[in-house]
Amino acid sequence: MSFRRTVYVSDLDQQVTEEQLAGLFVNCGQVVDCRICGDPNSVLRFAFIEFTDEEGVMTALNLSGTMLGFYPVKVLPSKTAIAPVNPTFLPRTKDEREMYARTIYCTNIDKKVTQSDAKVFFESFCGEVYRLRLLGDYQHSTRIAFVEFVMAESAIAALNCSGVVLGSLPIRVSPSKTPVRPRSPRHPMH
Repeated sequence: MSFRRTVYVSDLDQQVTEEQLAGLFVNCGQVVDCRICGDPNSVLRFAFIEFTDEEGVMTALNLSGTMLGFYPVKVLPSKTAIAPVNPTFLPRTKDEREMYARTIYCTNIDKKVTQSDAKVFFESFCGEVYRLRLLGDYQHSTRIAFVEFVMAESAIAALNCSGVVLGSLPIRVSPSKTPVRPRSPRHPMH
């Protein structure tokens, strides 16, 4: 039952991105899916994080009360598997939509894969990468990445790379609902 491997995170600040959220939980276990839901215009949103096993959930529950953005998040066991995103909550403006449309996240990345390996892989299959962030640590056998492409077409091509082997593992690619926000002023990755 996938909901047993899923936590429900509430009280999420609207500025928090899926990337930051995944960054908080990636040390708990292998993250399979990470989805922020709720209206971006409301103050607080919620999210689901799915792990490969129930141990990830047990560890994640200890993070309840961690500050993420401006609010301490609440982490509870999820009663349901990750539900499809309500389309009314998706980005509204054309610029926002384009930025989201250019971004994907990729799970099940072999930990031997480096940031430059991942960039070369996506550029050779899909097109120019604007920014790529690899998350994870060496305690877990896989890592996750958020990739923002220059063109939305590249992100669509990337979705077709699900199942392609990178390193020694087949990667899983999903569309991201939140753009990869730069940590500093906007500088493309060199």
